[in-house]
Amino acid sequence: MTSEPNTAGEAATSEPRLSPVVKATGFVSFFTDMGSEIIYPVMPMFLRQMGASRMMIGWIEGLAEGLPAFVKLLAGTLSDRVRNRKWLVFGGYALSTVMKPFIAIAQVPAQVLGLRMADRVGKGIRTAPRDALVADNTDPRIRGRAFGFQRAMDHAGAVSGGLIGFVLLGVFGLGLRKMILWSLVPGALALLTIALFVKDKTGRASAAKAGRMALAGVRDLPGDYFIYVAVASVFTIANSSDAFLLLRCSDMGVKTAVIPLLWAALHLVKTWTSLWGGRLSDRIGRVPVLVFGWVLYGWVYLGFAYFGNVWAAWGLFVMYGVFFGLTEGASRAVIADLVPEGNRGTAFGFWGMVEGVLLVVASIITGWLWDRTGSAVLPLSICGGFALLASAVMGLLGLLRWRNGLRASA
Repeated sequence: MTSEPNTAGEAATSEPRLSPVVKATGFVSFFTDMGSEIIYPVMPMFLRQMGASRMMIGWIEGLAEGLPAFVKLLAGTLSDRVRNRKWLVFGGYALSTVMKPFIAIAQVPAQVLGLRMADRVGKGIRTAPRDALVADNTDPRIRGRAFGFQRAMDHAGAVSGGLIGFVLLGVFGLGLRKMILWSLVPGALALLTIALFVKDKTGRASAAKAGRMALAGVRDLPGDYFIYVAVASVFTIANSSDAFLLLRCSDMGVKTAVIPLLWAALHLVKTWTSLWGGRLSDRIGRVPVLVFGWVLYGWVYLGFAYFGNVWAAWGLFVMYGVFFGLTEGASRAVIADLVPEGNRGTAFGFWGMVEGVLLVVASIITGWLWDRTGSAVLPLSICGGFALLASAVMGLLGLLRWRNGLRASA
């Protein structure tokens, strides 16, 4: 793990503050997810109205998330070499903002797939540079807190988007297509925030030039990073698209008009727990937090497999939100801890690519098994089982190799 000096002018015993840049990226995520989550909770039902099977939904969501993941590696590596990460971030968010409203005029599932992939390409362009920018502008002692804040703002935006979707669909009675068009407004606010308030780290360009002109790439990343990627990959096999959980909730009796409200409740829990989970990983280490979160994920999926009523759906979604709060900040902080500053864009990008490819596989298999068996029990049980396996492997590595739990200050 890398060690970095404390921010100049701060006493060693004082807790550093979040950078204005980190706060700005949080608001960018807030507005972006507000727009995305107006659409996403109703997307499975929208596709079902077009006649898509569960396996087809698995293909659409898996490919939309997975294939553009190759862009994450390219964007992350490029962001380590360019003078300013900001404009890569801006370009990625701009592409997503423009693509989302066109879903409203799609007539067949293939058109939705193309638009979803273009939207996700935008995410692929922006994610690794944004995460690297957050890591570069954060004191190592509070990396978990910084990534937790970023995720909390993301989820707060999702809460707002879900509530807006519920009001548009359930209160004003708008159709799904008209509701989707509203995603353009918060997307424009996100772009304005980037243009005015997001800046790259002062002095980063000269350091990156010295360390990256030799075209160092993935092969130069530390060995412990690849160990983490291997273990996290086992968990990612369990991580099929959330579209299946939304379909499962529909099967459990949750009405379509209420789905956005359920989605908002999930993200409200994520918001409450993300800062706490990030801070907890700073204090006790990333490994224990990840292990507990992955165990919780496993039990949630097993619950969705075997329970079948509306109240169980609400309770399981609350537990699912706690899982996200525990793990999202901690998992990003692990990579920032293990990889030096000049290589972090590449590291985040490579992991994003691996994660995306595995999501394609997991989503297609889950949809195929659900259609084949006519039941959610087997596919969701398999997801839960892989999550529990990954948690056991991560716990074992924590005992044998990362006894400090992966803490930046260790």
